[in-house]
Amino acid sequence: MSLAFKVITSFSSIFTGTYSALESIISSPNQGTDPQQDHAFQPPTSTDKRSPCPMVNALANHNYLPRDGSNISLLKLIQAAKEGINLAPDATLIVGLKALQTSTTGGWFTFNLDDLNKHGVIEHDASLSRKDVFFGDNHSFSPEVWATVSKHFQGLEKIPLEVAAKARKERVEAAKASNPEFNLTVDHARFSVLETCLYLMVFGEGTQGNARTDWVRVLFEKERLPFQEGFKRSDKMLTLADILELHKKVEAASLE
Repeated sequence: MSLAFKVITSFSSIFTGTYSALESIISSPNQGTDPQQDHAFQPPTSTDKRSPCPMVNALANHNYLPRDGSNISLLKLIQAAKEGINLAPDATLIVGLKALQTSTTGGWFTFNLDDLNKHGVIEHDASLSRKDVFFGDNHSFSPEVWATVSKHFQGLEKIPLEVAAKARKERVEAAKASNPEFNLTVDHARFSVLETCLYLMVFGEGTQGNARTDWVRVLFEKERLPFQEGFKRSDKMLTLADILELHKKVEAASLE
């Protein structure tokens, strides 16, 4: 594990220790609410800012994050991830601390969603749903790229972690072959695996993977949380420890 990754992980643990003091601000969502009503999906307008990440975009499209995608604080990101998909603060911080490094808001503690387009911080080559920056647009959903990934899911009701690992591995190999400026650092490769782990956990069976295929397609293709298809956020908070456990499994499967 790289020094940078260790620092982020260590900081996440420290922050989690203080999280209980913030519970009055970041309260658990009312379990009696209907997310389809209280957080109805709305596609972004032409002036709303969005990122290259379908999960973050979905949180904005459902108004867990501000719909305009502007001036998002770390606290708001943590709250949105908890309310929308029950992702723990320590896990959200891995993305949040990186996101602040891209900020163009003029403040230390906020960022805009389209700031995440900046190549080489969070955004990286071999995205599951975006073209590499070399080809001119690392922001927009690419049906062509997604088709090369989602073909592995054809005919499957659920996506085993081994299949998800293979799809990611082949996407990396294809990007490397087609992009003369391809560059996936060790840290970016780890984040790439984490992205696969995230959809496996949110739409699957915890650290076992097995994500619902139709739910995964809705996320990537519509940037919508699949409430209409029966999705409910996990009752169990998804922690960094859970994601790192699944991360090891996906990495191991990638070597087979």
